[in-house]
Amino acid sequence: MKVIIIRYSEIHLKGNNRDFFESALISNLKNSLKKFKYEFARSNARYIIRNFDETVLEEMIEVIKNVFGVHSLSVAEEVETDYEKISEAAIKSAPSSGTFKVSTNRADKRFPIPSMTLSAEIGGKILEKYPDLTVDLYNPNNTVFIDIRENGKTFVYGEIIKAVNGMPVGTGGKGIIMLSGGIDSPVAAYMMAKRGMSLRAVHFHSFPYTSMQAKQKVLDLAKIIKKYALRITVDVVSFTEIQTAIHEKCPEEYMITIMRRFMMRIAERLARQNGAGAVITGESLGQVASQTLESITSTNSVATIPVFRPLIGFDKDEIIDISQKIGAFEISILPYEDCCTIFLPKRPVTKPRLSAVEKVESALNVEELVQNAMSNIESVTID
Repeated sequence: MKVIIIRYSEIHLKGNNRDFFESALISNLKNSLKKFKYEFARSNARYIIRNFDETVLEEMIEVIKNVFGVHSLSVAEEVETDYEKISEAAIKSAPSSGTFKVSTNRADKRFPIPSMTLSAEIGGKILEKYPDLTVDLYNPNNTVFIDIRENGKTFVYGEIIKAVNGMPVGTGGKGIIMLSGGIDSPVAAYMMAKRGMSLRAVHFHSFPYTSMQAKQKVLDLAKIIKKYALRITVDVVSFTEIQTAIHEKCPEEYMITIMRRFMMRIAERLARQNGAGAVITGESLGQVASQTLESITSTNSVATIPVFRPLIGFDKDEIIDISQKIGAFEISILPYEDCCTIFLPKRPVTKPRLSAVEKVESALNVEELVQNAMSNIESVTID
């Protein structure tokens, strides 16, 4: 019988809290696989999926390997712990050429043949079947794994498929990701979901200065994030009134700084309304004018909950690499401007003093503008 073996990641380090993390991972796996029919079982520090439709095997693998908390998986033949049946399955799992070795784990010590002896004997049978093979015990191209379990069953497989690792989503609290249409914020969302954080997104839209295509672009990025975060709702905030007020009443060079402070205030209020304990941004230190230490300090000064910046020490190439890996890059580079590109100053202040920022901002009715924005939110749950 063909089965899928799923191995978990950091959960084995959790001691007395392991059950909490395992329960979350199992729930997330079942939620991700809800469109498939299968049987699910626990087996020590792994999970086994049986009785599935093999025509959708590749699709199931793609889903499982993107569930945070999964370390790796293998497609294995599950056979009775019988020498001949193990040999037959091992030959089926072996390559026909190149280099190989056999690796045996004998969890059931009642099986009479020691691990190294069984590996050597099965390796000999594989060589008889495939004479073009060469044994390499140290750096083989292929490995045939034999896992003899205590329940009278043995798993035989030839590949370990790496998964995304991390912690199960939902075990690390909840955060609000400030989601723009750029490259950075979807990657920041991915990074925090990888650490077990559930996500809700806020996007600032300045219609008619930004197009409906720009809004759709962000919703399409949210669909990419959902693949890893399992569920996400995007709160689309009308930001036009705030940007217009800043443009009219504040010096041009402070526009980005003041705008970021308004975004942070609104994100924090949404966090409190939705039971989130942190705000997440895609900022990278020094990447643009609003991401200098002084600018970040100015933005942080209006926040009273933690602000996570998982990309703070990343360079652009590193961020692009992850964006491409998770499938967000091609959407992120679509040429639809977001609100951060509207009314851009020619020479934005890069090292704003907080006292100067507060003085400039005093020209605005901050609370009224924030309240107006909070009353004009469209919430979109990504299915």
